[in-house]
Amino acid sequence: MKKVLILCTGNSCRSIIAEALVNAELEGIEADSSGVKASGKVNPNAQKLLEEKGIWEDRYHSKTLDTVIDNDYDLVVTVCDHANETCPMFPKPVPKIHVGFEDPDGKGYEAFEKTYEEIKGVLLPKIEEALKN
Repeated sequence: MKKVLILCTGNSCRSIIAEALVNAELEGIEADSSGVKASGKVNPNAQKLLEEKGIWEDRYHSKTLDTVIDNDYDLVVTVCDHANETCPMFPKPVPKIHVGFEDPDGKGYEAFEKTYEEIKGVLLPKIEEALKN
Protein backbone atom coordinates (compact mmCIF):
# COMPACT_ATOMS: atom_id res chain seq x y z
CA MET A 1 0.00 0.00 0.00
CA LYS A 2 1.45 3.37 -1.05
CA LYS A 3 0.85 6.35 1.25
CA VAL A 4 0.22 9.89 0.01
CA LEU A 5 -0.09 13.13 1.96
CA ILE A 6 -2.22 15.85 0.35
CA LEU A 7 -1.10 19.22 1.68
CA CYS A 8 -3.00 22.50 1.50
CA THR A 9 -3.16 25.68 3.55
CA GLY A 10 -6.38 25.28 5.55
CA ASN A 11 -7.14 21.58 5.00
CA SER A 12 -10.84 22.37 4.62
CA CYS A 13 -11.63 22.02 0.88
CA ARG A 14 -9.13 20.99 -1.81
CA SER A 15 -6.99 18.64 0.26
CA ILE A 16 -10.03 16.97 1.86
CA ILE A 17 -11.63 16.45 -1.57
CA ALA A 18 -8.34 15.06 -2.90
CA GLU A 19 -7.90 12.76 0.11
CA ALA A 20 -11.39 11.33 -0.36
CA LEU A 21 -10.93 10.90 -4.12
CA VAL A 22 -7.58 9.13 -3.79
CA ASN A 23 -9.00 6.77 -1.16
CA ALA A 24 -12.10 6.05 -3.27
CA GLU A 25 -10.57 5.85 -6.75
CA LEU A 26 -6.92 4.74 -6.59
CA GLU A 27 -6.37 1.11 -5.77
CA GLY A 28 -3.35 0.36 -3.61
CA ILE A 29 -2.93 4.01 -2.59
CA GLU A 30 -4.02 5.47 0.73
CA ALA A 31 -4.18 9.22 1.35
CA ASP A 32 -4.09 11.53 4.34
CA SER A 33 -4.48 15.28 4.19
CA SER A 34 -3.19 18.14 6.29
CA GLY A 35 -2.88 21.90 6.35
CA VAL A 36 0.17 24.07 6.85
CA LYS A 37 -2.22 26.35 8.79
CA ALA A 38 -5.17 24.04 9.33
CA SER A 39 -8.54 25.75 9.72
CA GLY A 40 -9.76 23.07 12.11
CA LYS A 41 -12.94 22.44 10.13
CA VAL A 42 -14.08 20.89 6.86
CA ASN A 43 -15.92 23.30 4.59
CA PRO A 44 -19.64 22.33 4.65
CA ASN A 45 -19.85 22.44 0.83
CA ALA A 46 -16.86 20.09 0.53
CA GLN A 47 -18.47 17.64 2.95
CA LYS A 48 -21.86 17.89 1.21
CA LEU A 49 -20.25 17.21 -2.18
CA LEU A 50 -18.34 14.19 -0.91
CA GLU A 51 -21.50 12.86 0.76
CA GLU A 52 -23.42 13.26 -2.52
CA LYS A 53 -20.64 11.41 -4.37
CA GLY A 54 -20.83 8.64 -1.76
CA ILE A 55 -17.17 8.95 -0.71
CA TRP A 56 -17.40 10.95 2.54
CA GLU A 57 -15.99 9.21 5.62
CA ASP A 58 -16.31 10.46 9.19
CA ARG A 59 -12.54 10.17 9.63
CA TYR A 60 -11.99 13.13 7.27
CA HIS A 61 -11.23 16.24 9.29
CA SER A 62 -8.95 19.27 9.18
CA LYS A 63 -5.55 18.31 10.61
CA THR A 64 -2.38 20.20 11.42
CA LEU A 65 0.89 19.10 9.91
CA ASP A 66 2.38 18.04 13.23
CA THR A 67 -0.22 15.23 13.47
CA VAL A 68 1.06 13.57 10.27
CA ILE A 69 4.67 14.72 9.74
CA ASP A 70 6.19 11.62 11.33
CA ASN A 71 4.14 9.21 9.18
CA ASP A 72 5.90 7.41 6.34
CA TYR A 73 4.74 8.73 2.97
CA ASP A 74 5.70 7.67 -0.53
CA LEU A 75 4.62 11.03 -1.94
CA VAL A 76 3.66 14.51 -0.73
CA VAL A 77 1.27 16.45 -2.97
CA THR A 78 0.65 20.18 -2.54
CA VAL A 79 -2.63 21.42 -4.02
CA CYS A 80 -2.26 25.14 -3.36
CA ASP A 81 0.57 27.57 -4.07
CA HIS A 82 0.92 28.64 -0.43
CA ALA A 83 1.39 25.05 0.75
CA ASN A 84 3.88 24.48 -2.07
CA GLU A 85 5.92 27.53 -1.03
CA THR A 86 5.82 26.73 2.69
CA CYS A 87 6.00 22.94 2.57
CA PRO A 88 8.21 21.87 5.49
CA MET A 89 11.06 19.45 5.40
CA PHE A 90 9.95 15.98 6.41
CA PRO A 91 12.02 13.86 8.82
CA LYS A 92 12.61 11.35 6.01
CA PRO A 93 13.19 12.32 2.37
CA VAL A 94 9.96 12.04 0.39
CA PRO A 95 9.20 12.93 -3.24
CA LYS A 96 6.93 15.94 -3.71
CA ILE A 97 4.74 17.14 -6.56
CA HIS A 98 2.67 20.30 -6.87
CA VAL A 99 -0.62 20.54 -8.73
CA GLY A 100 -2.43 23.75 -7.80
CA PHE A 101 -6.20 24.19 -7.81
CA GLU A 102 -8.28 27.32 -7.29
CA ASP A 103 -9.74 27.56 -3.79
CA PRO A 104 -13.54 27.10 -3.89
CA ASP A 105 -13.92 28.40 -0.32
CA GLY A 106 -16.32 31.33 -0.17
CA LYS A 107 -17.74 30.53 -3.60
CA GLY A 108 -20.93 28.76 -4.65
CA TYR A 109 -21.48 25.02 -4.64
CA GLU A 110 -20.68 24.84 -8.37
CA ALA A 111 -17.09 25.89 -7.59
CA PHE A 112 -16.74 22.82 -5.35
CA GLU A 113 -18.10 20.57 -8.10
CA LYS A 114 -15.59 22.09 -10.55
CA THR A 115 -12.72 21.58 -8.09
CA TYR A 116 -13.81 17.95 -7.54
CA GLU A 117 -13.81 17.26 -11.30
CA GLU A 118 -10.42 18.96 -11.78
CA ILE A 119 -8.85 16.99 -8.93
CA LYS A 120 -10.31 13.76 -10.28
CA GLY A 121 -9.22 14.41 -13.87
CA VAL A 122 -5.85 16.10 -13.31
CA LEU A 123 -4.46 15.12 -9.92
CA LEU A 124 -5.31 11.42 -9.70
CA PRO A 125 -3.42 10.50 -12.91
CA LYS A 126 -0.41 12.57 -11.74
CA ILE A 127 -0.37 10.74 -8.39
CA GLU A 128 -0.51 7.36 -10.13
CA GLU A 129 2.29 8.42 -12.48
CA ALA A 130 4.47 9.72 -9.63
CA LEU A 131 4.08 6.46 -7.69
CA LYS A 132 4.89 4.14 -10.62
CA ASN A 133 8.62 4.41 -10.02
